[in-house]
Amino acid sequence: MQVSSVDFNMGTDPVLQRGETTTSIGRIKPELYKQKSVDSDGQQEDVKTCGKLNFTLRYDYENELLAVTIVKALDLPAKDFTGTSDPYVKIYLLPDRKKKFQTRVHRKTLNPVFDETFQFPVAYDQLSNRKLHFSVYDFDRFSRHDMIGEVILDNLFEVSDLSREANVWKDIHCATTESIDLGEIMFSLCYLPTAGRMTLTVIKCRNLKAMDITGASDPYVKVSLMCEGRRLKKRKTTTKKNTLNPVYNEAIIFDIPPENVDQVSLSIAVMDYDR
Repeated sequence: MQVSSVDFNMGTDPVLQRGETTTSIGRIKPELYKQKSVDSDGQQEDVKTCGKLNFTLRYDYENELLAVTIVKALDLPAKDFTGTSDPYVKIYLLPDRKKKFQTRVHRKTLNPVFDETFQFPVAYDQLSNRKLHFSVYDFDRFSRHDMIGEVILDNLFEVSDLSREANVWKDIHCATTESIDLGEIMFSLCYLPTAGRMTLTVIKCRNLKAMDITGASDPYVKVSLMCEGRRLKKRKTTTKKNTLNPVYNEAIIFDIPPENVDQVSLSIAVMDYDR
């Protein structure tokens, strides 16, 4: 791996090479962190909906479990050319994404009845810091599954204190490119001031979005050293063939003088290689 000093006067705009398609993993989106104005009238932007989701919540104090029953969905959009869908639901108790549950797939219906219960181990005093994320998908045997929409319950106590079973109906918000789950990346970052060296080790990715008709991808990771919106240097990992869970364990090194550390940032993009 070649290591060279950074020219901070260099200014080249980021350009995608031929055959690269980018996903937005790792990009910071400032608009997601804006606080709601206390002066606002509580008006929300119009959000396109695509059906309704019915679920129940109940907390088991004895066993410290949150029981979530996905009851049914109504008026889902047709995703198949036959005018129907094959829906199923994934559920997370955020911010933890390691524990995920998924319902069975219901064939050829826009009004599936699930009636499946899932249990999340969580202390009662932690419930106020957690939120439920439901993702509704259309199953497709021959290509990647289409995300229909999502429901996010920010406040678990919105309906009751959960001592009794609470029945909830929520609009399903149609999927956007931002809401589709693109997967996760694990990396480590280390800066050695005495040597002026920044080392980013790309460890692995998991649950990446399938980009090929085979239902897999050929992923690699591209890391760019940025300064005031300009790309100064870029490095990339090797390409891992036909996988959605690549393991890299590859170090990417940039030389950055200590006096310039505050002026730079790193952009991490997960790419799918296509010949």
